[in-house]
Amino acid sequence: MSPLPPPTPLLVVGDALLDHDLSGRADRLAPDAPVPVVAGAHRVTRPGGAALAAYLGASDGREVTLVTALGDDEASHMLRRLLAGRVRLVEMPLTGRLPCKTRIMAQGVPLLRLDDGDGRAGSVTQEALAAVREARAVLVADYGRGAVDVLRDALTRAAARVPVVWDPHPRGGPPVKGVRLATPSATEAHAFAREHADRAGAGTGTAGASTGTGTGTDAVPYGPESALRRSAGDARALIHAWGVTSVAVTLGERGALLSHGEDPLLVPAPWTADGDACGAGDRFAVSAAGALADDALPETAVETAVRAATRYVAAGGARGLAARHSEHAPSRTDTGVPGGGVPDHGVRDDDPGTEAYAVRLAARVRDEGGTVVAAGGCFDLLHAGHVALLQAARRTGDCLIVCVNSDASVRHRKGGSRPLVPAADRVRVLLALGCVDAVAVFDEDTPERLLNEVRPHIWAKGGDYALTRLPEATLVKSWGGQVVLLPYLDGRSTTELADRAARGPGPTAQVSGRPRSVRK
Repeated sequence: MSPLPPPTPLLVVGDALLDHDLSGRADRLAPDAPVPVVAGAHRVTRPGGAALAAYLGASDGREVTLVTALGDDEASHMLRRLLAGRVRLVEMPLTGRLPCKTRIMAQGVPLLRLDDGDGRAGSVTQEALAAVREARAVLVADYGRGAVDVLRDALTRAAARVPVVWDPHPRGGPPVKGVRLATPSATEAHAFAREHADRAGAGTGTAGASTGTGTGTDAVPYGPESALRRSAGDARALIHAWGVTSVAVTLGERGALLSHGEDPLLVPAPWTADGDACGAGDRFAVSAAGALADDALPETAVETAVRAATRYVAAGGARGLAARHSEHAPSRTDTGVPGGGVPDHGVRDDDPGTEAYAVRLAARVRDEGGTVVAAGGCFDLLHAGHVALLQAARRTGDCLIVCVNSDASVRHRKGGSRPLVPAADRVRVLLALGCVDAVAVFDEDTPERLLNEVRPHIWAKGGDYALTRLPEATLVKSWGGQVVLLPYLDGRSTTELADRAARGPGPTAQVSGRPRSVRK
C-alpha cells in the first residue's frame, strides 16, 4: 500500500496578535473598592489572531505560511519566537506596535480584558503578493488591522483558482467574491446580515428588513429552534450579499450550520466540551481550510472542523497551547517544556479516546480544584447496566475518565471468543455518552499503570466487587484516592446478551431494574 500523501500546504493571511492570560485565584474583594483581588497570578503568552490559526494549522502536521504585518516592538519579537520552527513567516511592515490582548482570569474565568497596541499593516510587499499568487489553499483571518486590505485584490484572484476560507470579524471587511467557505459565528453572522439589510434598504425606506429569519428586528425569541432558524436565514442572506459559495455559522457547543443557500446542514458537536473557548473559531476555520485544501467536500470539511474545535475546547483551549511564564519558575513553562518552548498539541493528543488526552484532562481538572473520577472495564456490548454505572460515577465528580481493556487484555481475561466488539469501536461508543469525558485503553490485565498516570480522586467500580479485593485499591489510596462501589441495574450482563443472541429469538427475560452489579 502506498503511503498517504502529505497534507496540502496552507497559506494564512491576516492580522497577527499576541495574547496574554494573567491567571490566579480570587477569594476576596479589595478593601478600597468592590473589585476582586487576583492573587498568585502567572502569565501565559501565546500567538493570537491569524498567528494562532497558523500555529494550529502547523500543529496538524501541515506546512503553513503566515502573511502578516510585524514590527520592531517587543511583542512582534515575542511572536516571532513563538512561531519559529513551526510557521514560515512572510512579513509586511507594521506601523505602530503589535496589538496585544491580556485577559485577567480567576479560577479559569475571565474577569477583564486589556487591549494594547494600535499597529496596522502599512503596505504590501512583493514577497506577500507572491505567497498569495503561489498558494494552493488560503485561510483569511481578518481582524481589521489592515493586512487583508492591502492584499484584497490578490485574494480576489486567488479565490478564483484555489479554495479560500474566510474567517470574518466585526472590525474587518466582507469576504471577496468566490470564497469557498465563510465561517462567522452566529452573533457575527446576524450582525453582518443586518448590516447588509440596512444598507440595502437605506434607499428604499425598508432599512432593518428581514434577512430571511422571519423578523426584521433583533427580538428573536430565544431557544434552539428559533436560533437555528435565525442562523439559517443569516447564512442564506450572506451567501447572496457576499457572493461566496457556502457559509458555515459556528454555534458554539451546538456545532455548526452549513448553508449553500437553501436548506442548511446542521453538524452537531460530537460531545459537550466544557473548557476555555478562546480561539475555538480559529481552530474551526483552519481545520476547515485544511480539509478543503486536501480536496474534501464542504460537508466533510465542516464535520472535521466541528470535531477539531470540540477537541480543542475540551483540551483547555488556547491555554493548552501557550508558553507559560511563572514568576516562581521562570526557566520552565507550566506545560512542562523546558526553556519556555511551546509544546506540540496536535490532533493526536487532542483525541479524547487517547491516554495522552486523559492524563492532560485529569491534570487540568486537578489544577482547577475539581474532582477526577475514573471507572474501568471491558465494556463489551455496552448495555443499560454499564450506562447506569457511568452516569452515577460522573455525578460524583467533575470529569469521568473510562479505562478500557484492550482487545488483547480482554482475550487474556475472558477467552479467545472475546471481545465481541473491537477496542476502537468500544471507545467510540463510550465517547458518545454524555457522561464520559475521556477514554483510555490499557493492555495489561489490570489498569494500575494507567491509573498511576491519571491519578483519580475516585475509582468507581460496580457493587458486586464488594466481596472481591481490587488489586488497584492500594494504589489508588496511595495518593489519597478513594475506591467507590456503585450500584448496577439487576440482570444486565454482556455474557447473557451474547448467549441470548447466539440462541436466536426467544422469550425476552424480565429484569427488575433493582440496583445491583453485573459483571462486564
